[in-house]
Amino acid sequence: MLTPEEKQKVIAKAKLHDKDTGSPEAQVALLSEEIVRLVLHLKKHSKDMASKRGLLKMVSKRKSLLNYLKNEDEKRYNKIVKKVGLGK
Repeated sequence: MLTPEEKQKVIAKAKLHDKDTGSPEAQVALLSEEIVRLVLHLKKHSKDMASKRGLLKMVSKRKSLLNYLKNEDEKRYNKIVKKVGLGK
C-alpha cells in the first residue's frame, strides 16, 4: 500500500489541475504505482493468491480507465501513457 505522502507525489505528476485527485489520469498513475509494488511482492511470495487476485483486479481497472481515456480524448491518453511509462 502507498502511504498518503507517496500518493500525493504520484498524483502530483499526473494531475490536471491543483485539486485533481479523481481524474482518470490520476487514477491510472496510482494504479500503476500499486501494480509495480505488488509485482515486486509477488516475486518474493509467489504463492500469495489473494495478492495475485488483487493484482489482476488492478490491472483490469487500469485497462478500463485507459480504454475510456482513449475513446474520450486520445491526446490525454497518449500523455498519460508516456508519463506512467506503459508500453502501449
